[in-house]
Amino acid sequence: MTQDSASRTHQNFIGGKWQDSISGQVYPVTNPAHTSQVIGQFQSSLPQDAENAIAAAHEASKGWGSTPAPQRGAILYKALEVMRRRAQEMAEAITIEEGKPIADSMGEVKRAMNIIEYAAGEGRRLFGYTTPSELADTIAYTVKRPIGVVALITPWNFPLAIPAWKLAPCLIAGNTVVYKPASATPLSAVISVEVFEEAGLPAGVLNLVTGPGGSVGNTLVEDPRVAGISFTGSTEVGTAITARGSELLKKMQCEMGGKNAAIIMNDADLAKAVTGVVQGAFGSTGQRCTATSRAIVEDGIYDEFMSTLIDQTSALTIGDGMDETKDVAPLSSKNQLDTVLEYIGIGTEEGAKLTLGGHHLQDGEFAEGYYVEPTIFEDVTSEMRIAQEEIFGPVLCVLKASDLQDAIRINNDVEFGLSSSIYTRDLVKAHEYINTSHNGMVHVNAPTLGGEVHLPFGGLGSSGIGQREQGTEGFEFFSETVTVYIDHSAGTKERSRFI
Repeated sequence: MTQDSASRTHQNFIGGKWQDSISGQVYPVTNPAHTSQVIGQFQSSLPQDAENAIAAAHEASKGWGSTPAPQRGAILYKALEVMRRRAQEMAEAITIEEGKPIADSMGEVKRAMNIIEYAAGEGRRLFGYTTPSELADTIAYTVKRPIGVVALITPWNFPLAIPAWKLAPCLIAGNTVVYKPASATPLSAVISVEVFEEAGLPAGVLNLVTGPGGSVGNTLVEDPRVAGISFTGSTEVGTAITARGSELLKKMQCEMGGKNAAIIMNDADLAKAVTGVVQGAFGSTGQRCTATSRAIVEDGIYDEFMSTLIDQTSALTIGDGMDETKDVAPLSSKNQLDTVLEYIGIGTEEGAKLTLGGHHLQDGEFAEGYYVEPTIFEDVTSEMRIAQEEIFGPVLCVLKASDLQDAIRINNDVEFGLSSSIYTRDLVKAHEYINTSHNGMVHVNAPTLGGEVHLPFGGLGSSGIGQREQGTEGFEFFSETVTVYIDHSAGTKERSRFI
């Protein structure tokens, strides 16, 4: 991606046309590795822009909803072809606007492609079911139909994959979309919309509005033409959106925070455990909702685990994500930098031992970026804020456990319940953990990270509310189930009086 192509002014996409915001104002997005590099100017949209996008989506809703699902799938397959051709460009866009290492960005592009491929195939599998009726000469069955206009509000940390896993099933189910990306990472959103435009998506089916989340997001929540909202972001914002959207009887789906733990038992494969924890804690600079934020280590293996953990973490290289030799890239923004540094300060004030890292790197190649060293805290207890609150950066808290039950207690002693993992060779312990951990996703002898496109993604407690994303469950949110009764008898008959 050239500087000239990246630094141009990008527009909203409404009703099949690229257009400026009504405000006439734009805002710059800069590279978090080199903050003097402006990668593009984007529209500072107003509530009226969101209203125009909703109107366009509403107008297109009937036509798209009545398009056979296999035909909708054919357009997604075309989008997949376009993405294959633009994969390198999309990966570079992710890195220069979000900061993550280019290998992680390419992985994100591949994940988005997998999602679209999976969803496109579901265009031939939006199954209902038939069932015998209790009445004679009656056929009973269910069908799926779209819910209408859906607002997709997405975060900055996965600016391509998370929108894809909302957008693809939403479109296949026959809904039209108003897409509001995070204001910090709109370039990936623009390219995504270009992909679907080239694939032949009809005008008004997908609409993009960039800019501040407050006024635009509030319009999406309040407008009665928006039937559903799928949100990924902070627990605070997601809770407020859910409360208001539910009052207005909208379908709501929110994927929120995490405080994910990896449990390492005495019988664990140490090499596998340490590698998994390092990958989970510091990959993508810790800016994943499934990142390993806590390591809960049984007493008997603690010292050996820590020695190996420190050695592997110390060997990580830090730098610009476009440099393929770097393991850890900058944080995504000044706000994230300030937040992470604040939590490092809180950890030391609470009495945790800063074992490794913790410094804001500002000299030489780091002078223009938002860099923080991979950081490890020991002597952490469950009541500390750094053990309870989502930091969303390269900070790992290590806690000791006396046995499996103690480890599971520590794991569950947070408001979040997204992902966790256990490293053990004992299947009895593994299954006890699976059955008692308060998490929506559990991993055995694997990092806390991610998931697969054909399996549901989501958490418990403050980590999420509403139906799961991805997998077959991912289509449930974007569909309404209609139950049909057909009486094909020649005469009248007695009907049930229960309902």
